[in-house]
Amino acid sequence: METTQKPINQLRTNRGLAKYILLSLVTLGIYALVVNCHISSEINEVASRYDGKKTMHYALLFFLIAPITLGIAAIVWQHKISNRIGDELKRRNQNYEFSAKTYWLWGVLGALIIVGPFIYYHKFLKSMNLINADYNING
Repeated sequence: METTQKPINQLRTNRGLAKYILLSLVTLGIYALVVNCHISSEINEVASRYDGKKTMHYALLFFLIAPITLGIAAIVWQHKISNRIGDELKRRNQNYEFSAKTYWLWGVLGALIIVGPFIYYHKFLKSMNLINADYNING
């Protein structure tokens, strides 16, 4: 019988779109950078022992890799983390739809209707809130 150890430090579960947008505007994007850094670390803490993957830290991507690749690495990173979050939601039996398809349909194509990226980020933040809440309870 496998026992799961409960986490020592609780992961954040209070991220929302309005707060994300407002604080990102006020801090000139620093808040968005910090949130994405936390999410890249949290998904590694939560999922790595099950899927054997490691998501690149967002700060490394943002400051070093993305400028060198003219932003292509950021697109690949967003695709991969979206899939990984979706896989973790399924593994934890969370009834919420999120995947790389969400990124491409809402985050990229949805930009044509202006509100698409906002819907994507709402789903992105909500997905991590659900995963973190489950992790805080079940480990």
